[in-house]
Amino acid sequence: MSDFSQRFLFDDSDIRGELVGLSDSYHHVLAKHSYPQPVAQLLGELLAAASLLIGTLKFEGLLILQARSSGAVPLLMVECSSAGELRGIARYHAEQVGAAAALGELMPDGVLAITVDPESGQRYQGIVDLQGTTLADCLTNYFETSEQLPTRFWLCADGQRARGLLLQQLPADRLKEPEEREASWQHAIALANTLQAEELLGLDNQTLLHRLYHEEPLRLFDPRALQFRCSCSRERSARALISLGQADAEALVQEHGGTVEIDCEFCNERYLFDAADVLQLFIDGSTEAPSDTRH
Repeated sequence: MSDFSQRFLFDDSDIRGELVGLSDSYHHVLAKHSYPQPVAQLLGELLAAASLLIGTLKFEGLLILQARSSGAVPLLMVECSSAGELRGIARYHAEQVGAAAALGELMPDGVLAITVDPESGQRYQGIVDLQGTTLADCLTNYFETSEQLPTRFWLCADGQRARGLLLQQLPADRLKEPEEREASWQHAIALANTLQAEELLGLDNQTLLHRLYHEEPLRLFDPRALQFRCSCSRERSARALISLGQADAEALVQEHGGTVEIDCEFCNERYLFDAADVLQLFIDGSTEAPSDTRH
């Protein structure tokens, strides 16, 4: 399994963890666009982050991470479904990327939005400033400011593989005393902070966890598969045209020389609609676009 998430639990403390490894899906995302290395690394880290977060949520639907800024990388966007299906995209100004590699240089004045879009229930979005030297720092800050369970992230990507580690403190169960809980939490974080990038990228999960926590009893659960998949389709593109109304849709076709092209930015798939196609859409009686249209 080249792309997976794997959960683990500390038996003697109220801490859970998640490890993520992405290879094939990361390659699929990068193959659709020619990203400079610093952009490819940031996008890989955000893919790993979304894969970690989806494992902390109990819902059927979609998790969306968006980082926006006024700098060389105005947008990073990743979607991960509860079924473990990933896609992502970055927008960047090539002339501004240059040798800049640090998050603050590539994405100054940035904000991070985390959106939970369940199949049933209310859509939720939280927004926080991109504060920190890394995306992992920014995600940690998000959880600190949102008053959720204390959560820490370690993320790494090199253009070939993206990896992530998450630690999350659970509600008091095994350890009741606040001082004891805090000491256990800080101990787990301190050991994880010794992790080097080459270790996170190169070691299998069992070896990595043994290296970090060989003195701690923990359980490693079965891995869960992840994969690249784009949710675009001709039907979704048709709904986007329907949402314009018949007069505007037909005018759009005329403005584009008789055929309108709808391109998916995530996978580069192109959907073509000519005048006859557009007319048929409205003859079929589809006068309103469903609310799940995404692009």
